[in-house]
Amino acid sequence: MINTRHIAAELRLSHWAAIMREQQESGLSKNVFCKQNGIIHNTFYYWQKKLREAACEQILANSRPEPENSTVPAGWAVCEVSSKPSAEEVLPIEINGCRILVSAGTDPELLAKTCKVLMSLC
Repeated sequence: MINTRHIAAELRLSHWAAIMREQQESGLSKNVFCKQNGIIHNTFYYWQKKLREAACEQILANSRPEPENSTVPAGWAVCEVSSKPSAEEVLPIEINGCRILVSAGTDPELLAKTCKVLMSLC
């Protein structure tokens, strides 16, 4: 059975993401962009919030499940570091003031999703 609500939600998110990209590429402030395009200021920020929430949900859905006896709050991800890699084995990436250290063992799909979320946080 086709889930039309899910498809409609995905289409809305895709449309909103295109508007967010258009604003960023325009070089205009969010307020000026909204005014020039007839978008209500609060609506623009609502779309931005929904895009961030969807990106976070997607990242959480792809992360491994927490152990039942975990002390980590629900919705938080557990980050484990077995050993600190040497400087030559790590590539630092900075997006919107957030710094990520990437090594050869970093999951490319998770990295791509993380970068996408960080880029949307401007």
